[in-house]
Amino acid sequence: MMGTLAAVLAGKKIPTPEERYWADVRGDIENVDGVLKITRIGVTYHLRIPGDKTAEAKEAFSTYLTRCPAAQSVIGCIGIEDRLEIEALPAG
Repeated sequence: MMGTLAAVLAGKKIPTPEERYWADVRGDIENVDGVLKITRIGVTYHLRIPGDKTAEAKEAFSTYLTRCPAAQSVIGCIGIEDRLEIEALPAG
């Protein structure tokens, strides 16, 4: 998922080096009828970009899941909760 979002951002000329792009990820595991199952994946993406790229980053975020093979493989079986936190840097 993180790689797909990075690729969509790259298409909008938004670089994602590791000091400006990272994710905090959690998974919820529950007992479902005696079987432990991953029921939810939560991802918070952190992106540090020039402020003039914020709208483009939000647009990329709003569409990346439909292009993501991993997400598309588990949607319907595992809930995906994602959010994007943007830190605006000075343009440059």
